Amino acid sequence: MNIVVCVKQVPDTASKINVKEGMVDTEGLECVINPYDEYAIEEALLIKERLGEGKVTVITVGPERAKDALKSGLALGADEAIHLIDEAFEGSDPYATALLLAKALEKIDYDIIFCGKQGVDEDHAQVGIALAELLDLPHVSVVVKLDISEDKKRAIAHREVEGGKEVVETTLPAVFTAQKGLNEPRYPSLKGIMAVKKKTIAEWDAQELGVSPQEVGREAAKIKTVEAMTPPGRETGQIFQGEEPGEMARKVAHLLRDEAKIL
Repeated sequence: MNIVVCVKQVPDTASKINVKEGMVDTEGLECVINPYDEYAIEEALLIKERLGEGKVTVITVGPERAKDALKSGLALGADEAIHLIDEAFEGSDPYATALLLAKALEKIDYDIIFCGKQGVDEDHAQVGIALAELLDLPHVSVVVKLDISEDKKRAIAHREVEGGKEVVETTLPAVFTAQKGLNEPRYPSLKGIMAVKKKTIAEWDAQELGVSPQEVGREAAKIKTVEAMTPPGRETGQIFQGEEPGEMARKVAHLLRDEAKIL
């Protein structure tokens, strides 16, 4: 069984985000694999281990630094990696990203495609679903449990819905987007980290994928970021000390009713 995992490199959520000229300043920003993609990679590896055969391929769209996300996937145990890299791809929105991934996937064999449910940088949650539509495949989103049939032709997915869980059976190949709770991602082993040095990461550009610059990139984007800004700083709160509880309560009520106007 061949499994493809689409991954994205995102800013580390622990990093301090700065804005420069109305956009997020990526200079010197610490980046990691999108956390939801880690669940996707782990599930792919678990399926391969349970079946005792198959191949796991990680693929990403992004600049040169995005190669680190692929190396992390290889260190965890993925067999192959594909980097979709071209200046023409810069600024691609979710649809264009899905289009690039679809063009790449048309060139390889797959039985299952995994994506994280969303990227924690822009939170679009669209790439996986758009990818499935472009490939004319069934898809199940926010999956928290996945079982593969013995004949490897069907899958039963448990997905989160408001107020409970939904069980969906689908034919394969299919696209699944991973949610927290699907599994517990592993850490890379020393052996896995060392093995990355011996693995080759394939690089495919616009010509290799057969797409024109007009189809992808910033100019073709259907969603555009107009401006980014940091949230306003919080005002210093008032602290009441050394007074009777009743008096403090009256002061708080006065502030909430007469000044903040929320009562």
